Amino acid sequence: MKQNLSRLKKIISNFTDARIMIIGDLILDEFIWGSVDRISPEAPVPVVWVKKENFMPGGASNVANNIASFGGKAELVGIIGDDERGRTLKREMSKKGVVTDGFIVDKRRPTVLKTRVIAHKQQVVRIDREETAPVSGATLSKVIKHVEKKIKEIDILIIEDYGKGLITPELLKGIIPLAKRYKKPIAVDPKEENFSLYKGVTLITPNSDEASKATGIKIENKKDIEAAGRKLLTALRCKAALITLGEKGMALFENGKRPVHIPTIAQEVYDVSGAGDTVIGTFCLSLASGANDTEAAYIANYAAGIVVGKVGIAVIDSNELINRIKKEIEG
Repeated sequence: MKQNLSRLKKIISNFTDARIMIIGDLILDEFIWGSVDRISPEAPVPVVWVKKENFMPGGASNVANNIASFGGKAELVGIIGDDERGRTLKREMSKKGVVTDGFIVDKRRPTVLKTRVIAHKQQVVRIDREETAPVSGATLSKVIKHVEKKIKEIDILIIEDYGKGLITPELLKGIIPLAKRYKKPIAVDPKEENFSLYKGVTLITPNSDEASKATGIKIENKKDIEAAGRKLLTALRCKAALITLGEKGMALFENGKRPVHIPTIAQEVYDVSGAGDTVIGTFCLSLASGANDTEAAYIANYAAGIVVGKVGIAVIDSNELINRIKKEIEG
């Protein structure tokens, strides 16, 4: 389906007026970069000589990072621990222009930290430090109260479920009715084991593996994709489902409409890390900026195609996105 360049440029130019709330699992990604030239005498493992270290936002934080990189207003809500990594994450997000007054401190839980050790462009090991028990009690009440306080000011609510304990039935019973009361669209980046919790949301954005597990349909071809998409719409009673298909692009399903299959525009794929965050962030920014679902899906597909061509968890800006769209449309 040929897209109108001037129309897409107009939508992207409105990104700076959009205000998106992202609620979900906050993760700090730590990268340790080094080199290997020997094996440890203590065990058959490589010895990594550390050259540099850096931190990046992960989980729901990366969705907010994507939105802020386009100039959109991102309100980030989630749980951090009373620890240095939590303070680091809050500080880094504030530097990126993300609103962080929705960071709720829980002294009983550590901030989720994923440490990746990389040598010669290869990941040697990943170390996860986290608590995944469901958030409850006073902490959960604080989260819901913050959403209630800010819900009137936003255009769209994004729920980012990374299975770290925040997205629970209790939380969703508190925030989904709030969003509906104020007629705010709700988009969900799901975990397959929690699909039953998302009934009645506006949009769901699973990848093909998540869609397959949620529907019980083994996805091997276009027919399978369409069956899974229709089943998601029916089971969840949502307005739209956007299934991301990796190197095959994505497929958009809307009630009462034919599926739209969008081929990838990625020329080279270096790293798919964070591509799903780019998709849901860009899709929702586009919706809040006047796009219909099909236009939003095309813009999100263009954005994801750029991101996977970069190494590491990457973001892009509006100029980069417009230039890529122009190149693809005009040839």
